[in-house]
Amino acid sequence: MHHELQVFENVDALAHAAAQFTAQRAQLVRTRSDPFSFAVSGGKSPWLMLDELAQENVAWDHTVIYQVDERVVREDSDLRNLKHLRKCLAATSAPIEAMGVNDADLEEACRHYGELLPTNFDLVHLGMGPDGHCASLVPNDPVLAVVDRLVALSGPYQDSRRMTLTYPALARAQQLLWLVSGEDKREALAKLLEGDTSIPAGRVEAGASLIMADRTAIKS
Repeated sequence: MHHELQVFENVDALAHAAAQFTAQRAQLVRTRSDPFSFAVSGGKSPWLMLDELAQENVAWDHTVIYQVDERVVREDSDLRNLKHLRKCLAATSAPIEAMGVNDADLEEACRHYGELLPTNFDLVHLGMGPDGHCASLVPNDPVLAVVDRLVALSGPYQDSRRMTLTYPALARAQQLLWLVSGEDKREALAKLLEGDTSIPAGRVEAGASLIMADRTAIKS
């Protein structure tokens, strides 16, 4: 798919611009009856953006935050994406739909979370790893082939199994917002911009896609 690219001098400028973009998207649907639906990926890439977003003029009572992915770890673990998401948005009243990674039946938890998802997401944030993964759609994992479910489990990756939105769920995004920073992302970002489907990120399809990157992530 086609990606619009915006490049920023550093991660602070990147986070500020991403927060403003998100707030603007929320503003567009402020008078709509359905709330602003915003799905956020795990990892560290959204933390600065979310800190900034919490200070923006967003109608938090007309917003629902969804998780793009989550590690199957205890709720009090520092590896838990939900823990950081709640911390960043603590000053807001935004409801967060948490993935049930501590449920006894994880397959049922995936099905249940899929039922909670909106028909369309107003905005989905994605990061990207040096290996080209996004969400918890990781290279060579069977989860990449899941097309009959909106939410599925990945195999073990780095520290744990993950629960993740699948490609069909990401395709519900009217707008993607990729945040990419760091020299270690240069090769993966170049492939994403080229439409290289050999990396998981290159297979995502959605309504529109904006990549915000800092200058260190741009291949010279």
